[in-house]
Amino acid sequence: MSSPTLTWAEVCAIPWLKDIPAKIETNKDNKIMMSPASAWHGGYESEINHHLRRLLPAGKVINECPIDTAEGTRVADVAWITKERFKPYRRAISLPIAPEICVEVLSPSNNRVEMLGKMQLYYAAGAQEVWLCDEHGHLEFFIKEQLEPVPRSVMCPDFPLCIDDEEDD
Repeated sequence: MSSPTLTWAEVCAIPWLKDIPAKIETNKDNKIMMSPASAWHGGYESEINHHLRRLLPAGKVINECPIDTAEGTRVADVAWITKERFKPYRRAISLPIAPEICVEVLSPSNNRVEMLGKMQLYYAAGAQEVWLCDEHGHLEFFIKEQLEPVPRSVMCPDFPLCIDDEEDD
C-alpha cells in the first residue's frame, strides 16, 4: 500500500519540519527533499531581493517562494512577480503559477543538470526568466525556450551581473 500524498500546506504544517535549518521542497513523487542552509546563500538572496525591489518596484519580490510544478513544489530562492499576477494568490501557501522571474542561488550540493531541470519546471509553470547565481555572486540569465544564457535579463536589464557580498566591508 502506498503512503498518502501530502499537499504543500500539509508538509508546511508538520511541526518538526518548522525548525529544520534547510530549504524544503517536494519531488514528483511528493517526497520531501531538503537542502542545508548557509549564511552566504541567504546573503545573496537578500542582495538579489534588494536589487529587484529597487529596479522593478511595480512588482512583488518573494524570498523562498514555493511554486507548484508538474514535479512537486519547488522553492525559488528569490522570485519577482507582477502585482496583478500575485493578487489572486497573495494568501496562498504555494503559488499555482510561477512568478515571471525565478532566481536560484546555487549551493555546493546543486549540479547543472538538476538546475536545468528545475528551470524547465519553472518555465512550464509560467516563468519568463530564470536566473542562476553562483557561489561567487555571478549571475547567469536564462529566458524561456532558450538553452543558453543571455548577456542580461530581458525583464530587468539594469540588474548587476555580479552580487558583491563584500560591498559592506
